[in-house]
Amino acid sequence: MNGLRRLLLMAAPQTVGGQAVLEGVMMRRGSRLAVAVRKPSGEIDVQSRPWRSLGLGRLARIPFVRGFPVLVETMVNGVTSLNHSARVALEEEAKAEGKGSEMSNWALAGTVVFAFAMALGLFVVLPHLASMGLTSIGLAGDLDSLSFHAWDGVIKLAVFILYILAISLMPDIRRVFQYHGAEHKSIWAYESSGDVSPALAAGHSRLHPRCGTTFLLFVVAFSILLFAVLVPLVLSVWSPESTVLRHAWTLVVKLGLMVPVSCLAYELIKVSGKLGNSFLGRMLSAPGMGMQMLTTYEPDESQLEVAEAALRAAVGLERKTEAAA
Repeated sequence: MNGLRRLLLMAAPQTVGGQAVLEGVMMRRGSRLAVAVRKPSGEIDVQSRPWRSLGLGRLARIPFVRGFPVLVETMVNGVTSLNHSARVALEEEAKAEGKGSEMSNWALAGTVVFAFAMALGLFVVLPHLASMGLTSIGLAGDLDSLSFHAWDGVIKLAVFILYILAISLMPDIRRVFQYHGAEHKSIWAYESSGDVSPALAAGHSRLHPRCGTTFLLFVVAFSILLFAVLVPLVLSVWSPESTVLRHAWTLVVKLGLMVPVSCLAYELIKVSGKLGNSFLGRMLSAPGMGMQMLTTYEPDESQLEVAEAALRAAVGLERKTEAAA
């Protein structure tokens, strides 16, 4: 039976993805999504529902185009899952305050837009402003110089790492990072055997090449390369005379370039996932796997149980009975 399940898994075109949430894990396979959350009572609440699609149709399947639309869909479903997990994990407090409802569509849209704005401000605008400061003291060249964009890239990477280190100091985030590790371990167990349990998952790595951390690192890397090449090219075609307007125009160009950057990063993470444990696959995923040392922690058995519940609901696996175990 295990052999048949393994063959079916290998034949299945859809991989399993996931996300850590508050006191739980979200898992997704194809059009099916499941969120498992540990309630204050100790029980595991499991919600299974269709993946919230933006109705992008063929656009979401075209290589080098699908990356950005898929990113938007992922953010929408991720925010929805986080909202649900917060409501379940803080069930008693929510009841006491009368906050038991899910986000409205407008609130969800506003949260996604705010998240995009914060990410762009932190990883695009802030490094640019810092590079401007270095130009003013003679450590970096002007906008059309390689040194300006080299510093921009170094600062962007530093901000990314410092941000992760800073939030990892928060106890609640450390627990989320433990659930992140539980998510990866459970996916590894399922992909290697067609089944999952805390015992099976515990023996696997907490690092995974298809992780969102790896995707973000690819985004940073591609943005450094594209900004260094394309921004000076755009400025050579048209550049405002005013210094303020010139920098403002450059920021607009950079923000626009984040769309192709995310598309390229998405394709690269899919390629690295398909290459698996080959030499090239390991080379592509190595930087992201290293970064995951900061965004994942070893989970305990109770957290692996939550990840198992989410994965089983997402892929439609029945839970084993004590007799069968």
